[in-house]
Amino acid sequence: MDVNIKLLKELERSIDTINPERGKIPLKILGYGELSLVFEIVNDPQNYAYKRSPIFQNEKQARKHEYIFREYNRILNEELNIKTPPFDVVWFENDDGKIIFYAIQEKIPPESVGNKIIHQVGKKDIETLVLKVMREMKKVWTFNKKNKIFEVGLDGQISNFSVLNYDPNKPKVDENFELLYIDTFPPFFRKNGSEAMNMKILTKALPYYIRGLVNAFFVEDLVGRYYIWRDVAIDLIANFFKEQLPHHIPSLIKVVNKFFSQEAGEFEIELITLEEVQKYYKFDKFVWVLMYNLRILDRYVRTKLFRKKYDFYLPEKIKR
Repeated sequence: MDVNIKLLKELERSIDTINPERGKIPLKILGYGELSLVFEIVNDPQNYAYKRSPIFQNEKQARKHEYIFREYNRILNEELNIKTPPFDVVWFENDDGKIIFYAIQEKIPPESVGNKIIHQVGKKDIETLVLKVMREMKKVWTFNKKNKIFEVGLDGQISNFSVLNYDPNKPKVDENFELLYIDTFPPFFRKNGSEAMNMKILTKALPYYIRGLVNAFFVEDLVGRYYIWRDVAIDLIANFFKEQLPHHIPSLIKVVNKFFSQEAGEFEIELITLEEVQKYYKFDKFVWVLMYNLRILDRYVRTKLFRKKYDFYLPEKIKR
């Protein structure tokens, strides 16, 4: 990809992590992750989506993560036949001596992303979309079952999939559509049983006073759930609470359970219940709301009391 590194370096000199859209170089926010901001540069002829992550301490860490990121995308595309957008990686040292890492993708139409589509189509189409996502997931766990060296993880939330050739003027999802998997950063895969990625980078955005606790007791479970198909499916369903569409959850449980029984019976996965989806989401909501509030407090302390720069982006309060 023809990435304008000079423009990104200039962006780093002027960007405001509290109000990123008001900087010298105009941005349009496409989404927020726990570690990164996803944006496009307004009037950018290259039409790229940029995912910015200031999470590495040195070049060695950045180089290793670039390799892992590229390898994860290669495995998804070439070995699992899971399509992802064209991508590239750029990282460099900014004027403050910090490593800034950009994962870059060819921008997809925002209206084609799953969490947008589910608000535009009816019940049957939503069920079809979830079923197609489950079939993409099956490629992962079929690979994991057979492969003796690599094990791949996946974040299966509906917002991580895009429908190819989706027409928002004729909103429809049927069996003829193909999916793109768009959230390949951070990359989840293990080699010979060991996590390829340094898991501690996932907690870099947390306040320092709880980071050690999370690294010691929670981060392995946090990452581990992306390798357990049943947990990923529960997360997929539970996300409809966050999307303010809870009335679809009972029917989606039936869709997923039928899939596990009929199309993935060889995996012998225990059927999912409404009670455990509710319990899962209640706990997940509690954790992320707590983390968000702690980060808001941390940002205030750093920027207002100590007059220091806060490296991470935080969205407005997320409705859950």
